[in-house]
Amino acid sequence: MLTGDWQVIADLSFADLVLWRPTSEGFVAIAHCRPSTGPTVHQEEVVGTMAAAGRVAHLQRALDERTLVASREPRWDETYAVREDALPVVTRSGEAIAVLTREVSQAASRSSSRLELNYKGAADDILGMITRGEYPMQTSVTGPRRGAPRVGDGVLRLDAQGVVTYASPNAMSCFHRLGVIGPLMNKSLPRVASELVTDKGLFDETLAMVTSGRAAWRTDLEANGATLSLRAIPTTYHGERRGALLLCRDVSELRRHERELITKDATIREIHHRVKNNLQTVAALLRLQSRRVEAPEAKAALAEAMRRVSTIAMVHETLSGTLDELVNFDDLAARSIRMAADVASPSVQVKIVREGDFGLIQAQYASSLALVITELVTNAVEHGFEGREHGTLTITAQREADRLWVRIADDGRGLKGEPSGLGSQIVRTLVENELKGEIVWSAVPGGSVVDVRVAVGEAR
Repeated sequence: MLTGDWQVIADLSFADLVLWRPTSEGFVAIAHCRPSTGPTVHQEEVVGTMAAAGRVAHLQRALDERTLVASREPRWDETYAVREDALPVVTRSGEAIAVLTREVSQAASRSSSRLELNYKGAADDILGMITRGEYPMQTSVTGPRRGAPRVGDGVLRLDAQGVVTYASPNAMSCFHRLGVIGPLMNKSLPRVASELVTDKGLFDETLAMVTSGRAAWRTDLEANGATLSLRAIPTTYHGERRGALLLCRDVSELRRHERELITKDATIREIHHRVKNNLQTVAALLRLQSRRVEAPEAKAALAEAMRRVSTIAMVHETLSGTLDELVNFDDLAARSIRMAADVASPSVQVKIVREGDFGLIQAQYASSLALVITELVTNAVEHGFEGREHGTLTITAQREADRLWVRIADDGRGLKGEPSGLGSQIVRTLVENELKGEIVWSAVPGGSVVDVRVAVGEAR
């Protein structure tokens, strides 16, 4: 948890942080964090190296005394001096398990501006909590999060009552975008936030807890068309809350982009839903038309057209229920295969055996592949099991990256040459032109087999 959230400490300290683990041979570096607010001390990789003999006593003293130990004299690293502080990393149960060093380069003198003094003061508060086993807190937000505020985005320091004792220039700019007029110093941040939110129903407990610095949470504050991402880090001393560090970042553009994506996703889903409805209407019209036709050939042609339209509608129904352009083709294949087998020959009891998985398939290939599978299953049932009461259909799928191999085997009467009907022509056209693949029909003892190899895109 510490190494997942110590970038904040490195940036506030303008220093490198190195985590040392005590071993029987000395101290070994197990983690390293460079600051984004200043120059780094270590140009080379530190993790895995052992501490120099001259530093062992300094690290051991911090581990034994359970307190921050500042080096009396800076150490020299090549051509510049490095000031080093060492402190123990203590668990909540009070066990010292490692040593953390804060290493600052003395190569460039830095003026002690108000910003730097407040940054380092906040860093000292957090480092002190580490020595007492009070940081990181169990509710802390750790790890990389999209839009998470960083030290460079804006920093505020609060007292125990949530009153602002310091606001960095970037933090002031962030709150000015929300509509705050004048400085924030000596103002109650919860009250300022409450006045900004026009809809009081949006001022929930999370926002109140974060703006007062009472909980190590994150939240958003929206007002006047702008959005701030806020993160609170309470500072404590032996369990007593003394104040808080508040990081803020203007995420207005990011939130606007997220809302656009949500709207786009909803629009795409609605389009798929409407296309599905329209196709179902077409299928219903074909069904009505077939009832008025007496010629058996015309009825069969309309039934085939209705089945093909229903298969495409099934794909759009699946797409209307997902947020991305990927289709779980195994679920879709199970429905389309059973539908094709039942419609093709209702009098034949077909046992369907599935082997392997189709996986996730990009939407642009889903309709074509579904039509291919449906046509092949229909053909196998209609012609392979003609005149029989039952039969077995085995469908095998193997997936490798963007390539898919599908085998449809039946135990019917076998093939007499390659099929040349309309359904076979449709299948060959879809496989070769739309799916950039190949299809092979072959007769085997006790039935027939169709092998299809196609490109269906990477399952991102």
